[in-house]
Amino acid sequence: MDMKNFNSAIAQIAEEKGISSEKVLETIEQALAAAYKKDYGKKGQIIKAKLDEKSGQVKFWQVKIVVDEKMIYSEAELEKLIERQESSKNTDDKGKIRFNSEKHIMIKEAKKINPKIKLEEELIIPLEAKENYGRIAAQTAKQVIMQRIREAEKESIFEKYKSKEGGIISGIVQRIEGRNVFFDIGKTVGVLPREEQVPGEFYRSGQRLKLYVLKVEITSKGPKIFLSRAYPKLVSKLFELEVPEVSAGTVVIKSIARESGSRTKVAVESLEEGIDPIGAVVGQRGTRVQAVINELGGEKIDIIEYSDDPKEFISNSLSPAKVEEVKIMPKNTALAVVPYDQLSLAIGKEGQNVRLAAKLTGWKIDVRSSLEEEKEEKPEPVSAKKPEVKEKKKKPSSAKVSEEQEEKKKLKIKKKEKKPKKEN
Repeated sequence: MDMKNFNSAIAQIAEEKGISSEKVLETIEQALAAAYKKDYGKKGQIIKAKLDEKSGQVKFWQVKIVVDEKMIYSEAELEKLIERQESSKNTDDKGKIRFNSEKHIMIKEAKKINPKIKLEEELIIPLEAKENYGRIAAQTAKQVIMQRIREAEKESIFEKYKSKEGGIISGIVQRIEGRNVFFDIGKTVGVLPREEQVPGEFYRSGQRLKLYVLKVEITSKGPKIFLSRAYPKLVSKLFELEVPEVSAGTVVIKSIARESGSRTKVAVESLEEGIDPIGAVVGQRGTRVQAVINELGGEKIDIIEYSDDPKEFISNSLSPAKVEEVKIMPKNTALAVVPYDQLSLAIGKEGQNVRLAAKLTGWKIDVRSSLEEEKEEKPEPVSAKKPEVKEKKKKPSSAKVSEEQEEKKKLKIKKKEKKPKKEN
């Protein structure tokens, strides 16, 4: 065997499949052991092989596991197993095993070969090396190599993308199936589910986008990578790419509140004196923040300064509205007082601005105008004078009316009597 070409082929396979050369060599050794067992071994044997990379020579040995009487089924127990139709099982709930002379060896016999060996250890028995193998054995070795390399490749892909979980990667739209979008992300394909897509964002084949690696799972078909375009941390990871101060850790993104496709608020803090956190993130003439906005398809981004003082932080979070005063209320609630002309700006369209501010700060925020606050604090003054009440004229009762009429009649009669009679 030309070991130079052999080693070169191993290196080439390792590079193409993204696995280590040691893993490829281990796979070949497993294939050689399978071929040996097919032609020269017996059923149940554990055979291993070791290939010398320099000389090309292969050594074979059989492995037997050391057991004692307590670890194996007795004949009576085996009969009961057959009656229960469980004879195919190798172990039961007690952890006992079915003894196989090709796979197991009793401790007494093992001690004769190796006095220092202990229970459950492996006893190695050297085997005679063979050079000639049949067609079936060669086919078996080929299948083992292909299967093991596929498994190693899947494992390598899983480990690679598992380490990228919580980061961002670049992907190209490969296809769209139903509501899911599949991205070519290098060695494998990632899926962007409908719930992780940005509302109103359209995808076309060949489009390159940056994506957040949400989670990586291993399945029977291989690793499955779930991607996201709507996750809030996508914004912070994009700023890490665009802003050196953020990637270096001198400027820290403390919290993010996002409504994907519409607006995002980012709270930043500087850990070094002399560095303006907002200026560093925004960049000269807004170039840095604009790069992130472009990547997010024009999503609006508000950069605010973080503060340990809740009042100041809440006031900043309502930007671009100007806040006159913040009052801390019970039950993690805050009241923000703004000028009357800033009220609609502080609340935002459909309450978006105050809603994002609440998510960003972790406080329940109530926004009121200064005029409303003044009315509540200064009630209308009440005068000391009693209000004049006009007394209504009481209507005379019917009895009094009749008495007055009788008196008037009497007066008329008296007047008539007093008048002198005219002389003829």
